[in-house]
Amino acid sequence: MPSAFTILFILIILVAILTWIIPAGEYATTKAGNVIAGTYRSRSSSPQGLWDIFEAPINGMIGTKTTDGAIPVSLYILVIGGVLGVVNRTNTFADGIGSAAKKYKGREKYLIPFLMTLFALGGTVFGMGEETIAFVPIVIPIMMSVGYDTITAISITLIGSQIGCMGSTVNPFATGVASDTIHISLGQGILPRVVFLVLALIIGIIYVMRYAAKVKGKPDQSLVYERYEKDLKEFVASNDVEVTELTKRQKWVLFAFIMTFVVMIVGLVPWSTLNPKWTFFEDFLKWLNSMPFIGSFVGRDMVPFGTWGFVEITTLIFFASLVIKAIYQMKEADFIDAFMGGVRDFVEVAMIVAIARGIQVIMNNGYISATILHAGEVGLHGLSSSVFIILTYIFYIPMSFLIPSSSGLAVSTMGIIGPIGRFSGVPGSTVVTAYQIASGLVNLVTPTSAIVMGSLALGHVSIVTWFKYIWKLLLIFIIFTCAFLAFCTIFNFQ
Repeated sequence: MPSAFTILFILIILVAILTWIIPAGEYATTKAGNVIAGTYRSRSSSPQGLWDIFEAPINGMIGTKTTDGAIPVSLYILVIGGVLGVVNRTNTFADGIGSAAKKYKGREKYLIPFLMTLFALGGTVFGMGEETIAFVPIVIPIMMSVGYDTITAISITLIGSQIGCMGSTVNPFATGVASDTIHISLGQGILPRVVFLVLALIIGIIYVMRYAAKVKGKPDQSLVYERYEKDLKEFVASNDVEVTELTKRQKWVLFAFIMTFVVMIVGLVPWSTLNPKWTFFEDFLKWLNSMPFIGSFVGRDMVPFGTWGFVEITTLIFFASLVIKAIYQMKEADFIDAFMGGVRDFVEVAMIVAIARGIQVIMNNGYISATILHAGEVGLHGLSSSVFIILTYIFYIPMSFLIPSSSGLAVSTMGIIGPIGRFSGVPGSTVVTAYQIASGLVNLVTPTSAIVMGSLALGHVSIVTWFKYIWKLLLIFIIFTCAFLAFCTIFNFQ
């Protein structure tokens, strides 16, 4: 498979060709930039040429008159990478997993739901993916030493983290990018996503624990039985992983990291839209700004919780990195090196967002977005919201195989699917939820995913064996998701 960059640039070329074929048109829009149904009209064509194609990724980053730039969300992704680099430098995550394993010694079956929940939290708040690969060599010896197999260990990290991505709450690479593309707050739809996360995690934990119970004490029931003795010798007999308890500083680092995302979620939840309307944060900030000295000292440009956007949450994440530096008493040189190392790890994702947005630039500058939307408006006339959202979810499953980057997939498709959803009475936040669930589901099995192939390689498990193990869980998730999305649209749960 070609890389995400190549796939997205090919799509830019194909869309540019379409601007020479598809008639141009436009909709009247609201002040927020949302299209108004029934206002479509034709206009003069504006075909996109060779220079426009190469300029599209640049305009995708800085923005144009017709398309918002990707700089805010790309910068957020880079700063997230920086703070993760700082936290990883403290070894808090690795030592925390090892410490938990030691604590649950003799009660390892309870370690399965505990660790899966931890990895799911990582997935839901910061899109934990490739980072889980590092934990596979830690979890495998623990699981095998008590009678489980490598598939059980891989399930804990891979299924746990991707369930978190399916039920993303503030994951910047899925929920953040998709919400920004259709101009809605990252906090919209957060409640149904939390409900989905909890229910999907329960399903996943039960599935893994049932398999683990079948394998325990009966190695011949394992799907990797032919390697069982070899795996015992490799992962258990020669296991020299030193388990280190979390230090006091590491515990405070972990607390600060968790509280950062708690504050972020509080800042993103649209409190003033709740019923009854809750204006506590707005009233408190007005009172604070009225104070003669304190208001100016804290900063009069602050906005209340419930109205936060990428500027505010990026500021919060950057501030958190400095707090963690102070807690761990990290030297300036070490902090800069760790922060910039984390930024470098996420440059690729930030650039994918810009290139993917280049597709939207070509469509908008060629004035074919409105024509495609109009075709959807006409074609979906009379289609119920529950049917539309299920079809959207099904659409995103193969698309997630085609474009394995969740950020690239969101930017390249959400600009069309989101507005079409409004024609069927489906809010943008529910469309985002359908997209991210499909993306997380595919990341459990796609051979184009570094998370899947890297984890399986470390455990000596073939992709065919993994699919034989997980296909029932995939089917359960698909059925459950369709029912959940239908419920959200029927009962307006958003």
